[in-house]
Amino acid sequence: MNEVATTRRSRITPEREAELYRAVLDLLREVGYDAVTMDAVAARTRSSKATLYRQWGGKAELVVRAMRSQKPGGIADIDTGTLRGDLHAIAGREDDCVMAQNAALMRALAMAVHQNDDLRQAFKDLLVEPEMEEFRRMIRRAVDRGEIRPDNPALDFMVHMLVGAFATRTLIDDLPPTRAFLTSYIDAVVLPALGVPPH
Repeated sequence: MNEVATTRRSRITPEREAELYRAVLDLLREVGYDAVTMDAVAARTRSSKATLYRQWGGKAELVVRAMRSQKPGGIADIDTGTLRGDLHAIAGREDDCVMAQNAALMRALAMAVHQNDDLRQAFKDLLVEPEMEEFRRMIRRAVDRGEIRPDNPALDFMVHMLVGAFATRTLIDDLPPTRAFLTSYIDAVVLPALGVPPH
């Protein structure tokens, strides 16, 4: 899928691609996933619908790639020498304003992901699985360093813990996720569950 997508998008400059992604995300915030159409994206970006389909194949891939474009550098690039340092670095990649915007986008897409097979598959293939593999490499390094026991049962739930904290912050506390909240959560919940001293 990635090779095909790269070939499809080869005629668009990075600047134009970024412009299209910003327009898609603006539309998502304004009307939600179900009401976003390729016609609306084409009109907003002064593109032809045929060009959009040729480059991205459909709405689901376009939306997920737009979401991915907002993420800072990959987790794989982070290696501070400790798991705590790595997790804090991940929490610090986005400022609080961007984090709040991304949390709002994820809430807007949550229902659509469950109801739309194409969107769910695109999320899995283009967003979830790549990040899960990067997390797995980070964990393997921590295990190799002796920070975590390889049989610790909490390892299977680490990503669930992190995503859960991010996703439910607004629901439970009526506050957006912030760097301070996530780093405190990592120290108070994630690291103790993994048997890692928080300091």
